[in-house]
Amino acid sequence: MTHKLKLSSVAIVLGATTAAPAMAELKYENNSGGYVQLYGQFDPVIVSVDDGAETETRLLDNDLSNSRVGLRLMQPYGANEFMFRFETGLGLPSTGSANQNGTNTNGWTREDIRHVDFSLKGGYGKFSAGQGSMASDGAAETDLSYVGTALYSFTNDENGAFFYRDTIGVLSGITVGDSASNFDGGRRGRIRYDTPDFNGFSAGIAYGQNILSSSDDDDYYDIALKYRNTFSGGVEFAATVAYAVRDFDGVSGEQKDTIGSASVLLPSGFSFTAALGSRDDTSTGASDPDYWYAKLAYEGDWVSWGKTGVGIDYFDGSDFENTGSSTKAWGVAVVQRIDSVNTDAYLKYRSHDFDDTVNFDKNEAWVLGALWKF
Repeated sequence: MTHKLKLSSVAIVLGATTAAPAMAELKYENNSGGYVQLYGQFDPVIVSVDDGAETETRLLDNDLSNSRVGLRLMQPYGANEFMFRFETGLGLPSTGSANQNGTNTNGWTREDIRHVDFSLKGGYGKFSAGQGSMASDGAAETDLSYVGTALYSFTNDENGAFFYRDTIGVLSGITVGDSASNFDGGRRGRIRYDTPDFNGFSAGIAYGQNILSSSDDDDYYDIALKYRNTFSGGVEFAATVAYAVRDFDGVSGEQKDTIGSASVLLPSGFSFTAALGSRDDTSTGASDPDYWYAKLAYEGDWVSWGKTGVGIDYFDGSDFENTGSSTKAWGVAVVQRIDSVNTDAYLKYRSHDFDDTVNFDKNEAWVLGALWKF
């Protein structure tokens, strides 16, 4: 087993965030009720991945919630509210581009653009147009737990590009990311409508295309229903269900995803989160994977710095790479809030176990990071 580690990386990750002074909100208001706001975040991590034969340890940007900057402009327009939002990732070497063969260091590309979004909101709801979230974005990730900063239903952020290694030591062509997904919706160049809130219920519908990729001419459309409420006694509950379709261009068939998630947070600090999803892919030779996910978490004020969250989760998936394959993943994490510098420091362990026609070693990852927002 080989190890590659720079001990100074620990200081870099935490020093770049937790040692930084807290920044005042970069928000500038005008005399008519509007504002311009600059915001962003940095999320450096040390990731150590063990594929059963070798261990790779690197300092990277966390794909779970990548480093980014953004700008919001809001202006009241009669009884309406006009919003423009621009947001982009910084293109730093990330956990999503690192594997046994190295790390992609190509830097920023147009696919790092997250939002170029215009919206108009009023009593009728909200209309949106431009690059931004589809209606199903977040539908598999409804999560009220504080540990959700590090531990949630998408289990591949820390090692998704790493290849599984078979039991005789040979790297396969199957990555951790190939073997699991929560089918959550993405961002597209889209038009979208969201209803007003009715006693905690709301719905959204969208149609879009992947305008940031020259190789994707498919059509995407989806619909989502959300509910969120706080009941007497302080019990919080949230849930989302969504149906999303990818209509392939030039290829027969469609990809249809049905996803849902729910989370409950009790006044005691305990929370339970669950998600599930299935995919019906009618294109030639495609499998129809499905999964379920569950997490138990607890949060409390244990130290004076800020809230602490801990949790353990489990993912069970079938038919992701090939029909008959099986994916099991579990993880445990702790997240510590540091209020004075608006930072969440976290430590996570994740294990992936994938079974197919070939036996593979487990792929295990440790993640130490800090998410700082301004």
